[in-house]
Amino acid sequence: MKLEWIDWSIILLYLATMVLLGFWFRKKAKQNKQSYLMGGKSMPWYMLGLSDASDMFDISGTMWMVALCFVYGLKSIWIPWLWPVFNQVFMMMFLSKWLRRSNADTGAGWLATRFGLTGRGVKQSHNVVVAFALISCFGFLAYGFIGLGKFIEIFLPWEMAKDYIPFDIAPAFLPHFYGIIFTLFAMFYSILGGMHSIVLGDFIKYMIMTLACISIAIIAMIHLHGGDGKLLVVPDGWANPFFGWNLNLDWSKTIPAANEKIATDGFGLFGIFFMMMLFKGVFASLAGPAPNYDMQKVLSTRSPKEASKMTGFVSIILLPIRYSMVIGLTVLALLYYDKLDLSNASGATDFEKILPAAINNFLPAGILGLVITGLLGAFMGTFSGTLNAAQAYIVNDIYLKYINPDANTRKVISVNYLVGILVVVIGIILGFFAKDVNSILQWIVGALYGGYIAANMLKWYWWRFNANGFFWGMMSGIASAMIAPYIFDGLPLYYWPALFLVSLLGSIIGTFSAPPTNEDVLKSFYRTVRPWGFWKPIHEKVLSDDPTFVGNKRFKLDMVNVVLGIIAQCCLTILPMYIVLWAKLPLLITVIILTIIVLILRKTWWNKLEN
Repeated sequence: MKLEWIDWSIILLYLATMVLLGFWFRKKAKQNKQSYLMGGKSMPWYMLGLSDASDMFDISGTMWMVALCFVYGLKSIWIPWLWPVFNQVFMMMFLSKWLRRSNADTGAGWLATRFGLTGRGVKQSHNVVVAFALISCFGFLAYGFIGLGKFIEIFLPWEMAKDYIPFDIAPAFLPHFYGIIFTLFAMFYSILGGMHSIVLGDFIKYMIMTLACISIAIIAMIHLHGGDGKLLVVPDGWANPFFGWNLNLDWSKTIPAANEKIATDGFGLFGIFFMMMLFKGVFASLAGPAPNYDMQKVLSTRSPKEASKMTGFVSIILLPIRYSMVIGLTVLALLYYDKLDLSNASGATDFEKILPAAINNFLPAGILGLVITGLLGAFMGTFSGTLNAAQAYIVNDIYLKYINPDANTRKVISVNYLVGILVVVIGIILGFFAKDVNSILQWIVGALYGGYIAANMLKWYWWRFNANGFFWGMMSGIASAMIAPYIFDGLPLYYWPALFLVSLLGSIIGTFSAPPTNEDVLKSFYRTVRPWGFWKPIHEKVLSDDPTFVGNKRFKLDMVNVVLGIIAQCCLTILPMYIVLWAKLPLLITVIILTIIVLILRKTWWNKLEN
């Protein structure tokens, strides 16, 4: 199917709107540094939550999820636990408010509230978290860049584009050319307008995506249940979200290439894979958010109470809408698989092309333009959010800290512009070296984050942990993540425990090789953030200063809420899938479970939120 004039009109109108947003908020963003990078900490929690959800609705991740849903069926809802997606539940219940109470501007700035401004390891810990933040930001920029190029190539193959491009491009680099074009649009409005234009741009994108996702789900239901006798030809167990030790999905009779993907992914022993995801995911969630756009949105909220509300809002507005698209496109691709061209340059089947191929083949004019616009917006929103986070770290934690601490607002904004351009250029260059969406994703969530978890978990819950321990924990973890792919074969998740142990050992040895953090800093942190964990010595000192102080006794309640929240999150994920497949009994059970949990959390979480 070719794009019609109405599709082009929708796409061009959206791109023009994004450019105008940058100009519109340019003056407001120039008011001060905090206004540019954090919206002045004045935006309502639901707008920041919607923006955060919109940033997570990225084009590369959605392509990956559709490929997973096609091959693994409803069991695919567990695979995003690689991130892990349920870290949003931990943040919702307690970590977001702990983080926001610090009143910091970035994750590196937060370290000063925990370890102080002076002392052994403080400067090193600051530098290593900035390095980690920038490595992860560059990784996500490359991840989004390669996904966008693969998406656009379906709609504008070289045969159609070559007459309009005044120079020759090797077909293998056409996706990169498209990636550069749309990256420049994202760069323009996010650099000019800062956080204000990013949040409003995300709101517009979310509205478009909601309409597009619902339309796709309805179209899929019409094709599946329209009475023309079409059935989903899938292996036994595909429509069942539950599993045993083995995956037991056999595509050999219909789509043998799907079996090859399962083998390549390394998910065949699904029980072990799930246990590893859960093991890693709990520790990763306890460590809190990584220093990216997610953390920046939490720090940009008005208060700790609104930070918790914002994080909880993300799952509610993201998962049902996103998975409406995922299951809708999966159903269409399964019904008409013989009409899809999923071959890559080497002739192998590339399941990451299912999303653009299904969109291109089965959506009518108008809806096609709407979906393409929404997914372009998804890329631009994720890209701009990640870019904003990278700018915040370079400007706040490098330029203002070490180079020019007395820079005026005009100078800071100019440096933000320059840094933004530099970050985009680096992201594009790295995009040329990325093999595919899945490979770079697996490295980020499996290897790189494996080196991040130990040190960032201990900083919340153990009073003796100091800046020296943080530095050596992070340093050993990041170094291990960099060299691990050259030592280990297979899925990064399976060698994650080794990375975690190296980082944990570095954290503990580093901690005891230096004195404890200054007592006044620890007491201030404990009084302000009020974490639970192994803080008894500090709690007693704070209590001696202020006998009216009450420590955090919510550990058990927080953990119960986390379990309930994770179950609710799974229900929100699978709900649209059951609707599109019209699995009536599972749908009814899911709605009942979700309703009960919402009523419980209203009493145990919502009514107990405090600033």
